[in-house]
Amino acid sequence: MTPPLLLTCGDPSGIGPEIAAKAWAAGERFVWLGDPRHLPPGTLWREITEGEPAEAGLLPVLVQPFAALARPGQPDPANAAGVIAVIARAVQLVQDGKAAAICTAPINKLALKAGAGFAFPGHTEFLAHLAGVDQVVMMLACPGLRVVPATIHVALAEVPQLLTPKLLEAVIRIARAGLIRDFGIVEPRIAVAGLNPHAGEGGAMGREELSWMAPLVARLAAEGFAVRGPLPADTMFHAAARASYDVAVCAYHDQALIPIKTIDFAGGVNVTLGLPFVRSSPDHGTAYDIAGRGVADPSSLIAAVRLAREMTTARGR
Repeated sequence: MTPPLLLTCGDPSGIGPEIAAKAWAAGERFVWLGDPRHLPPGTLWREITEGEPAEAGLLPVLVQPFAALARPGQPDPANAAGVIAVIARAVQLVQDGKAAAICTAPINKLALKAGAGFAFPGHTEFLAHLAGVDQVVMMLACPGLRVVPATIHVALAEVPQLLTPKLLEAVIRIARAGLIRDFGIVEPRIAVAGLNPHAGEGGAMGREELSWMAPLVARLAAEGFAVRGPLPADTMFHAAARASYDVAVCAYHDQALIPIKTIDFAGGVNVTLGLPFVRSSPDHGTAYDIAGRGVADPSSLIAAVRLAREMTTARGR
């Protein structure tokens, strides 16, 4: 029996339960982990036990009781512990071989911190902690582009201090290994964006590119990596440029996320590279403003489920 793909419920006050029901109705197959009281009214579901396959029919649910009902658009501190428990249970199931991969619906970090003292910057860092991994990489992917931000949810003023040779090298190595293992790319082509406008323009707009980024890229290239840069970020994302690499490693959050959300806002997928298991997530948040209205677009979740399945296949599971 093939272990199923797990979909965690995310914040039940957001659009996670709604897009889960829509993705299942659209023909995607997974096991939903959460409190069935939070599914949209009229959702046809059945309770299953751990390890059961996600067969056609009613939505299979691994029941995780929560403290309270969900109010669309209004996160309840009483449910914060349940959201965290679902993520931890999903990781345990995939580590025990009872699930093939994890797809996570969006959470709200502030709500979890307020309700349960959640001490992690986000999903990615919590999953790394549960898996016992020191460092992972966040990659955003769509059919036309893959991007990796070397620094993620930090103030722009902090980026030059945080973007060190050690960090950038680790990010490049993890990204390369992930593309080989999870995407079946034998020799990933990596484009590294500069930190400064025009990649520093020969030192006129910053010297990070000259002082250490270019030497780092050259050293990795000499080691056998198909890597080039640092490149001016403003010329890296048009169609011809994107065709020349498999992943763009960027210096900071917006440098990576603006192009991918411009190219494919609805279909982008968040992937965590460097974990011992496959994890994907839709590239959007809880969308409290539209929760409960029945208008949420499941496209990104559907893309995330499909990509998780492809990555699992690439790993030979």
